[in-house]
Amino acid sequence: MAKNVFTRALKPASLSLFAAGISVAAGAVAAGAPAFAAGDESTPRTSGASYQAIPQKGAGQVSANTVLKIAESQLGVTENAAGGGTPFHGWYMSSPRAAETMARDGGNLQAYANAPWCAMFVSWVGEKAGARPTVGWDAYTVTFAKWFQANKHWGTQAKPGAVVFFDWQGGGTSGIDHVGLVKKDNGDGTITTIEGNTGNGKVEQRIRPYAHVVGYGYPQYKTA
Repeated sequence: MAKNVFTRALKPASLSLFAAGISVAAGAVAAGAPAFAAGDESTPRTSGASYQAIPQKGAGQVSANTVLKIAESQLGVTENAAGGGTPFHGWYMSSPRAAETMARDGGNLQAYANAPWCAMFVSWVGEKAGARPTVGWDAYTVTFAKWFQANKHWGTQAKPGAVVFFDWQGGGTSGIDHVGLVKKDNGDGTITTIEGNTGNGKVEQRIRPYAHVVGYGYPQYKTA
């Protein structure tokens, strides 16, 4: 599905099946999303036969390199003509998190089927790495960022494996358009990232300028 070189971001007000004018306080985000505490999401409940829970590890037990290798393994995955059909859509829709974000944002499950999927991609990578308690999971970029902020894992320094949030207009958290994973800081005013729902609806490695970055969420990774 052709689109501009940036991305289309899932925002509840942009989908007819979602309630318009969402406003989420940081405290509500923290309550509705996984916590950084070790083992908090180790045995998630399931919501349908297609969701297969992967054992999750506590904070500080998964390396950034592991997360990035999983992200890189998906390079080239492409959405269908309707903007959906990726493994990330199917996984998110079958996960217990979908019911939680529907309750928060409104709408129904089918609204996720062809929705913008950059946040679903990052969430899927965290799940596959066993790092969901510290990477988090969401389908909406703004609340995803607010979860990191509420947990005091937020900053302005690019680090490998950090979850990077973009606003193409250079604004703040409420204007976040897109999310990805930092591969490296290039040291020249740009970062190398791995992103879903970018270019023409693919998982791609990209080079992004600092000017488009709102901030970074820092999963608690294993140190060398």
